[in-house]
Amino acid sequence: MRTLTESIVKLFLFAVGACVLTWLLQDYLVFLPRLAGPPARMPERARPLEITSADGVRIRGWMLPARATGLAGEKAPVVIYFGGNAENVSWALSDPRWPDDWAVAAFNYRGYGASEGRPGERSLLDDALAIHDFMARRGDVDRKRIVVFGRSLGTAVAAFLAARRPVAGAVLVSPFDSMVALGRHHYPYLPVSLLLRHRFDSVAAAREASAPMQAIVADADTVIPLARSRALYEAWAGPKQWEVVPGTDHNTLAVPPKFWECVAAFLRTVQAR
Repeated sequence: MRTLTESIVKLFLFAVGACVLTWLLQDYLVFLPRLAGPPARMPERARPLEITSADGVRIRGWMLPARATGLAGEKAPVVIYFGGNAENVSWALSDPRWPDDWAVAAFNYRGYGASEGRPGERSLLDDALAIHDFMARRGDVDRKRIVVFGRSLGTAVAAFLAARRPVAGAVLVSPFDSMVALGRHHYPYLPVSLLLRHRFDSVAAAREASAPMQAIVADADTVIPLARSRALYEAWAGPKQWEVVPGTDHNTLAVPPKFWECVAAFLRTVQAR
């Protein structure tokens, strides 16, 4: 009996220790700026951007001006890109496959790249609002054709922004319904709902989002299961379309031509309105 009691106590202490450790280290599990790496070599037309948040933190990124806007002085539609949890957004901006007639802007999250501060759910969402408003005020941007584009963690930021601002559309690449649901999938032995501070409840945002949305998912995503992406998709209140890129995983989704064909087709529908 004593041996059994000792085993139960040890198991209990191990479980408590695991919970405490998870609580203390969750910032390092959710946000991975240390893995984002150095910036990519940017195209010559890229222009640096910087905003100062309400709490004085400087957030830095870049803008790729549209290469084909028609008449001189015409305002360009813009994609605002929000990256993954281990991503320096310069790598996305350096991809040559963005449609020529769209400007693309992206800022590194706090603590990523040259952006100051430390990342957290509330600060990322507040910064997203500031980024949208900054871009909408620019004289070279058509504020009626701003599309938010999120990948992985960035889909939660983009969904929140789509629910809070009158965007023209949203592209969500590997979206998820909530960080709690995703955490339960990866850590079924932990009381994730009690431990998680950064909850990123995208379903709540989706129910308030009226803009057209395109979800692009990998058919074999080992990071964000299709069920989690589908739950977000089903909750979206506005018009929506579901695209699956076969033969891809979480980090190879944007490699096949079909991915960029889907993006370009969706952006054409936004321009046509």
